[in-house]
Amino acid sequence: MISLKAGDKAPDFTTTDENGKPVKLSDYKGKKVALYFYPKDDTPTCTAEACNLRDNYKALQKAGYEILGISTNNEKQHTKFIAKYKLPFTLLTDVDQKVHDLYGTWIEKQLYGRKYMGTARVTFIINAKGIIEEVIEKVVSANHAQQILGQEIPKKVKATSAKAVAKKAAGKK
Repeated sequence: MISLKAGDKAPDFTTTDENGKPVKLSDYKGKKVALYFYPKDDTPTCTAEACNLRDNYKALQKAGYEILGISTNNEKQHTKFIAKYKLPFTLLTDVDQKVHDLYGTWIEKQLYGRKYMGTARVTFIINAKGIIEEVIEKVVSANHAQQILGQEIPKKVKATSAKAVAKKAAGKK
């Protein structure tokens, strides 16, 4: 369960990006940040989410957002994911789940009756002063940029499967 909420100070952290460069959340002070946690690179739903953010990146930038994706994948996996889908934003590594622990996004999940620990798909909208403005817990991967921008999500997009979006993003029919 996500314990952070709107009005809380966003926990600062230091981790690395896809190139191994150290990144601190506080480096983004003075900017709006959409910090999105996702389970795994190059899976259908995560690809749909990343490609939606890619396709709407200019609108997100125009609205003043810096996009930071974070998962437990390593730098090499992130580099491949970025190259494959031409992602224009930074992906952060959290292989030891320390940032996940700070944000409460390393949770118990269940699939086919099997319980395991994994990443909650959640996005924190952080203002220029480092305060969480919104926590998006019900992420619509195929239309996540619109959620960040506070736009209405068309019903047709809601019904689009993540797998179909990922195929389209990869240029497959």
